Amino acid sequence: MRVAVAMSGGVDSSVTAALLVREGHAVIGVTMRLWDRDPAGRNPCCSVEAADDARRVCRRLGIPHYVLNLQPEFERYVVNEFVAAYAAGFTPNPCVACNRYIKFDALWRRLAGAEVDCLATGHYARLGREGGRYTLRRGVDSHKDQSYVLYNLTQEQMARLVVPLGEMTKPEVRDLARQWDLPVAEKAESQDICFVPGDYRAFLAPRVKAAPGPFLDSRGRVLGRHRGLPFYTVGQRRGLGLAAGERLYVTGLDRARNAVLVGTADEVWGRALVVDDLNYVSFPPPDGPADAMVQIRYRARPSPATLRPLAETELKIEFFAGQRSMAPGQAAVFYREDYVWGGGRIKA
Repeated sequence: MRVAVAMSGGVDSSVTAALLVREGHAVIGVTMRLWDRDPAGRNPCCSVEAADDARRVCRRLGIPHYVLNLQPEFERYVVNEFVAAYAAGFTPNPCVACNRYIKFDALWRRLAGAEVDCLATGHYARLGREGGRYTLRRGVDSHKDQSYVLYNLTQEQMARLVVPLGEMTKPEVRDLARQWDLPVAEKAESQDICFVPGDYRAFLAPRVKAAPGPFLDSRGRVLGRHRGLPFYTVGQRRGLGLAAGERLYVTGLDRARNAVLVGTADEVWGRALVVDDLNYVSFPPPDGPADAMVQIRYRARPSPATLRPLAETELKIEFFAGQRSMAPGQAAVFYREDYVWGGGRIKA
């Protein structure tokens, strides 16, 4: 089988490539050039330095390595949408967008002339096929599971996708990298958004029009002035600059009044939300109310809830217990046991 491995220059994708080579597949390494405009000179994901790391790994494995320029697509579908979402009062997840529009769409289309059978990535998730349908499950390493950011995968995409690390833990992956003497065996993981290595507000400031407005509490009282809606997100406590007798949190953004709504810790909790832009993965959509475990942030614990279809493209989620900081724009992903049933964007 001829496999293209999406290589970021990190240990996970490097071990993925090494595993496939050892299994006897014809492997090529592909690094996406996505964003290289970091003015501080740091090394964002898929920078020249990251591509060099991937190239060194491919040389060690004896496989070809290519760099594909996907900057126009990345800027359009990830960066611009990231900025537009904040400008509209949402809190986006750019990793979800990157997987959806770049890694599993634009990259695959760019590989059309390479005569590859499938694409492999270093994600910690498991793919299978049951009852004539491809399924997506959590990775066995609960600390590294990435199924949450893969909920937009289609059946067609899963048919040509390989994720060898789903049955492994991160320490096991590190050990293999050391055992095989891969140049990136000790490379640290990036914790930042790949194109925003630092404070996202500094990235947004020159890119959005933000008008100051009032901070309002739950009784409508003006508590101060904010610097613009794009610089705040539901659940935020730091950086509000409010002198109050108790800790205050952002509870919502009111675009009609250009107001940041704030409240106490108790007021940042809720029990229901509406999700749109739905995609179903391992199972078909529910035809009526159905229970599931729902995860509303990347590293959050899933919580039991009832899914209530509102329309073909919208769903209401009612949690059994209150949830903190349900930020519009984030992904809500629903599970049956460890299977990804589907997910969507939190609308309200």
